[in-house]
Amino acid sequence: MQERRKLPRKDLMSYSQVFDVHEGYLIGYLGDLNELGAMVISDLELQADKEMIVQIQLPELKDFSEETITVPVRVAWCKTDLSPEYFNVGMEFKRLTGRQREIIRAILENYEFRRQKPDYPPHPNELNLAE
Repeated sequence: MQERRKLPRKDLMSYSQVFDVHEGYLIGYLGDLNELGAMVISDLELQADKEMIVQIQLPELKDFSEETITVPVRVAWCKTDLSPEYFNVGMEFKRLTGRQREIIRAILENYEFRRQKPDYPPHPNELNLAE
């Protein structure tokens, strides 16, 4: 499946809670994030195209006093996680304020899980065997 995302998502070391504001329940935990949306790890299967307002609890951020951000979202997709009792829920942010964008950038700067690609030999599927 071809990637349609406009900005790469960043895996986070801080799993912040994500709540449905109107219904008042925990949706799940923030798995990855960018300025266009997020992926939430949930034990709930949410319908694609569902619109809701979510509140994301923020990790501690230097220079920011906010403890949460509240954002309108659209559920872009929902897929079973590697652990079948959970779902990965893709959420598209419908609108962000300038301050919320600054907060997201600060989260990415401070909590992005940085990985170095290991120097493994290519997988057999990556080899061009037709030559």
